[in-house]
Amino acid sequence: DFGLKDVVRFGARRGIKLALELRMRRRALSEIEQKILETSYLHAPDADIVTVVYVKDEKEKYKLENVPDALIISKEDYLGRLVGRNGERIRAIEKDTELSLRAIELTLDLKPLITSLHPIGWIGKHIVDVDFAGPDLVVTVNFENYGAFLGAKGAHIRLIDSVMRKLLDVGVKVKQLQRTKEARGRRR
Repeated sequence: DFGLKDVVRFGARRGIKLALELRMRRRALSEIEQKILETSYLHAPDADIVTVVYVKDEKEKYKLENVPDALIISKEDYLGRLVGRNGERIRAIEKDTELSLRAIELTLDLKPLITSLHPIGWIGKHIVDVDFAGPDLVVTVNFENYGAFLGAKGAHIRLIDSVMRKLLDVGVKVKQLQRTKEARGRRR
C-alpha cells in the first residue's frame, strides 16, 4: 500500500495536506471542544486553529496520566501565535477552560501527533515511522521500546487509536522494527 512517504510531487503533497486539514475542520465538535476553540480564539485571535480534540474521556477510561485533556491542532506556522510569548496565551486558555491542553502543528509528518497523545514523553525518539497503510495509520517502533509504546494491557495504543478514530476516522496499528542479526549479536 502507498503511504505519505511514497508521494513525491510537491503539488500532490500539498493536496494531501489540504485533504487532511479539510477532514479535520469538517468534523463535528462537541460542546467542550467548541468552548475550547472559542476560548482559544478569544486569547489568540490571529491563530489559525484547524480543530480541537477532547481527550479527557479516553484518558479517564484507560486511567492514564501525562496525557492532555484536550489537543489543539493549529495550521502550520501558526503554533507560535497560539502559544504566545513564553506560553502566556496557552496558559490563559488553560486557566479559562480549567483543562490541561497541548498544541501541535498539522503537518504531513504525523509523528508529533502520535507523540503528543502518548503518555510517555520520550517515546517520540523511538518512533521510527508513522505512515498510512491502507485504511490504517501504521506506527513503526523500535524493538526495545515496543512494550512501552503499547502500554500496560495496550492502554496507550488504545488511547491513541480511539483519539485518531475521533479525529480522522482512521485506526492505528503498531509495527515492531525487527533487529538485525548484527544488532542482536552486539547486545549480548
